[in-house]
Amino acid sequence: MSLGSHLEELKKKHHVLSTQVEQAQRAPGASDTEIAAMKKQKLRLKEEITRLSSMN
Repeated sequence: MSLGSHLEELKKKHHVLSTQVEQAQRAPGASDTEIAAMKKQKLRLKEEITRLSSMN
């Protein structure tokens, strides 16, 4: 897998997580712990995207 395609895959995952976080925040029974975990995962993806982009 090339760096460019890997970056695109990470960006897609970040976007999906972003959508999931938004939906969970609107859901009445959403767990704060679950939302926090998704936000941390989203942040890790963003950091990885930034790191790899600087190498490109």
